[in-house]
Amino acid sequence: MDDSHKNVETQLKSDLFGRVTLVEQNGEQWIRRDTTAARVWTRPVARWLARREARALLQADGMDGLPTLLAWDGAILDRSWIEGQPMQQAKPLDPAYYRQALTLLRRLHRAGIAHNDLAKEANWLVTPDGAPALVDFQLAWYPAKRGPWFRMLAREDLRHLLKHKRNYLPEKLTRRQMDILNTPSWPARTWAATGKKLYLFVTRKILRWRDREGANDRQFQ
Repeated sequence: MDDSHKNVETQLKSDLFGRVTLVEQNGEQWIRRDTTAARVWTRPVARWLARREARALLQADGMDGLPTLLAWDGAILDRSWIEGQPMQQAKPLDPAYYRQALTLLRRLHRAGIAHNDLAKEANWLVTPDGAPALVDFQLAWYPAKRGPWFRMLAREDLRHLLKHKRNYLPEKLTRRQMDILNTPSWPARTWAATGKKLYLFVTRKILRWRDREGANDRQFQ
């Protein structure tokens, strides 16, 4: 039997919500999120999250800097592979990276999508040519109309990018960017004062997640 057409899958992540693998076939690579491997009691949530990602990527319609949806059958999601390092490994210091990241966010928001999970450095990639890319659209929000709630979430996307810029390139923050950083939205303030501690306890103590870990933990979600 000719094995040249067989898929070779390398596991990148496995948790309560399923398994993420890098699939290779005939020189092609893509990412597969398999919710059939999720625990029975978390499978409905895993599929809900994967469905949100599929819909967001479909709406993005192959936008540069974002993965492309290849397939979604209600249980297994395939998306294109983006070459790059997660931010916490690449530690981008070039001001051009952040200018391009701002442009990428504007394009995303004009397409009607708020990423909604950009506080995690691992969701920001630095490609081999130094450009930004985004992954993990499981929490993305894409309303029929871009009302006040969408604009608030879009602003939070921007604020999270600026927090990363403050971490790596604080001297390049403008006065307006500092003002945005210093005025988080009321849901962000409420979350920081209430739910964040519980979230950190569950994810870090129970599920053993580490948001700043490398590519094998978070990049491929």
